[in-house]
Amino acid sequence: MPRIVAIDYGQKRTGIAVTDELQIIASGLTTVPSEEVIAFLKTYFEKEDVIKVLIGEPLQMNGQPSESTPVIEAFVTRFKAAFPDMKVERVDERFTSKMAFQTMIDSGLKKKQRQNKALIDEISATIMLRDYLTRKMI
Repeated sequence: MPRIVAIDYGQKRTGIAVTDELQIIASGLTTVPSEEVIAFLKTYFEKEDVIKVLIGEPLQMNGQPSESTPVIEAFVTRFKAAFPDMKVERVDERFTSKMAFQTMIDSGLKKKQRQNKALIDEISATIMLRDYLTRKMI
């Protein structure tokens, strides 16, 4: 079965997570500089069979778009132009960064390790993907 990729796009860094081939387990893949994400994905898609990409949708508590929405929308436009045949699904990314930070605390990472923003972005993408897989099973 093909994989599903989740992208937590940010202005500086982009966290990427991926499922296993059975689409059961969500794992962090990497964090790349945002200006390199399309090139990274092009290489990744050449090596791996991917059926769908989830891209985080930043929403406020009231469900309205956040101030980072225009940046994400511009990325989605670039992504669709680069990969016109790839299915894209937008997913709510509220609280993923806070949940990622809490995951780092719960796993016993030291304070210096928890300041690694690239790791937070990768864990955030993993949380989005895990939540998507959980909803898909219900």
